[in-house]
Amino acid sequence: MSQPLETVVNETAAHPQWAVIWLHGLGADGHDFAPIVPELLRPHWPAIRFVFPHAPVQPITINNGARMRAWYDILGMDFRSRADKVGVTASVQALDALVEAEIARGIPAERILLAGFSQGGAVILSAALRWTRPVAGLIALSTYLPDLKAAADDRVADGIRPPVFMAHGRQDPVIPLAVAVDTAGVLNTLGFPIEWHEYPMAHAVCAEELQALGDWLDARFATA
Repeated sequence: MSQPLETVVNETAAHPQWAVIWLHGLGADGHDFAPIVPELLRPHWPAIRFVFPHAPVQPITINNGARMRAWYDILGMDFRSRADKVGVTASVQALDALVEAEIARGIPAERILLAGFSQGGAVILSAALRWTRPVAGLIALSTYLPDLKAAADDRVADGIRPPVFMAHGRQDPVIPLAVAVDTAGVLNTLGFPIEWHEYPMAHAVCAEELQALGDWLDARFATA
């Protein structure tokens, strides 16, 4: 992943003051969550640049080697070892480059939010353990933290501890609710302030979730 990622960019107004970098799930692309922007926006919010990158296309072991957009390979069913660690690290580095690009465009790290659904969420949570960048917050939707046992070791001593919005479906067949609950518990133990939400849905996003996320974002913008 040496080449910069291609992105879909949506600026809500001229001269954005904030940026949201939003990573999609397995098999999707940067267009997947772009339609959410109008549903999420509130009239009093500052100008925001939403950046939706496309993951590279690669073979996925668990899907019989079928090639699709993915942030890392999925090696098996066991959540303790299913994520390809090399791939996760490469995606964390690619995400770091996207953050650098926003900083170069004039948006400080303190006004950059990282969002991710499913695989994308796993990448932003992994990045948060390894970075010292003071980003504004993490939005982790229907996701989990790969290798919970290694989380404490992966965490850098002077790393960031931004607030985290986590939401999950009670009937999620892809990432069971218990896996996400365990992730939230570990993150909380490591010092991340967690706002937890769960909904009667599968591996998806619902209207009530977007309303709660909007309220959480309101609080982030109000403190800047």
